[in-house]
Amino acid sequence: MYIIGLTGNIATGKSTVLRYLQQKGAYVLDADKLAHESMQQGTHTYWAIVDAFGSDILQPDGAIDRPKLGKVVFGDPAKLARLEAIVHPAVFDLARRELAGLETPVVVMEAIKLLEAGQLVTLCDEVWVVTATPTTQLQRLRETRNITEVEAKQRMAAQSAQEEKIKQADRVIANNGTTAALFASLDQAWADVLQKAANR
Repeated sequence: MYIIGLTGNIATGKSTVLRYLQQKGAYVLDADKLAHESMQQGTHTYWAIVDAFGSDILQPDGAIDRPKLGKVVFGDPAKLARLEAIVHPAVFDLARRELAGLETPVVVMEAIKLLEAGQLVTLCDEVWVVTATPTTQLQRLRETRNITEVEAKQRMAAQSAQEEKIKQADRVIANNGTTAALFASLDQAWADVLQKAANR
């Protein structure tokens, strides 16, 4: 199968791209969902996170309170790095396991930290980076996440520079215009991928 790694900074529109490619026939593998899965109560990852950040990040039923954990790590690069060092290897293992059981021509694996996580990108045949201007990102974050401007900027600042991702991209999907313009560029990109997949 042909595997596209899809990434981009927060609120660039990766989910819109993902949904469109899924409609085109791609099998979608969402690394964030795998991260959720890895943090389920009782897993090795769960206990490592509780050990690292304490029981204050737990809900009354014992499950990890992801928004609360987010507030702890997004303002502290060292804590964010510590969390990622726990979660990334678990996500890689789950992704590899899921891919091994698939029979499909094209997979799109979406991961916001695809390029920073190290191992995950090794599973991909090519990397697509979705981009947007900081102003567009901020506006989308405020509208979709119901957070303050300060929190939005904090989350944007916690990510690696968009320019660094672009340097490692095989294809850049600019998403500042209309949905129609985005879909037109994706149609062309998808046609190219199908050709590559067919030629393997």
